[in-house]
Amino acid sequence: MGTSQMLGEDIDSWETMMFLYNSALKEVGTKLEILNDEFVHIHKYNPIEYIKSRIKTPESIVKKLKRDGYESTIENMRNYINDIAGIRIVCSFTSDIYRLAEMIGKQNDLTVICVKDYIKNPKVSGYKSFHMHVTVPIFLSDRVVETKVEIQIRTIAMDFWASLEHKIYYKFEGHAPEYISRDLRACAEIVSNLDAKMLQLNEAILEEKEKEEQKKKEE
Repeated sequence: MGTSQMLGEDIDSWETMMFLYNSALKEVGTKLEILNDEFVHIHKYNPIEYIKSRIKTPESIVKKLKRDGYESTIENMRNYINDIAGIRIVCSFTSDIYRLAEMIGKQNDLTVICVKDYIKNPKVSGYKSFHMHVTVPIFLSDRVVETKVEIQIRTIAMDFWASLEHKIYYKFEGHAPEYISRDLRACAEIVSNLDAKMLQLNEAILEEKEKEEQKKKEE
């Protein structure tokens, strides 16, 4: 089934929307690279390990609209789905997540629609990540279109867990046996402890470096 049939609209409208979402990903991606470069320049530290971006497939969009009780139209897609364009930022430490979220929130031409902190309030499955729904202006030749992007910020360990959870639940079509769900929740706890320990270790290293530098100054 083609995208135009799935959404009950002409193909030009669909392609225009996809162009806008792809443009929004480029805009936000460039902003993140600049913020990261600035951070390296000022603090000599790289908070972002890597960035991934994606556009939801037509099948995923239609499935989500149906699940939420909406007709499969481009207008509903634009109004009710915030994560058609998605960017995932992967950091080393949990402290980087909140630092980056604050930096992103201060960007004048990004409007933060809502924030979901699944780190302080994890999902029942054990899923942890920091989500920001934003809009970014896309400047076309005849108009400016505010376009939605979902930004997810998580640590390497959180990303590893979420990737495996997605693969497991995909195999079971969202209905994994209880013992698998239980083990995944246990693994999520291990991931949280690992993140906390690595952050603690990093802070201890920074403290030691600071002591060494202070000692050199006093000599």
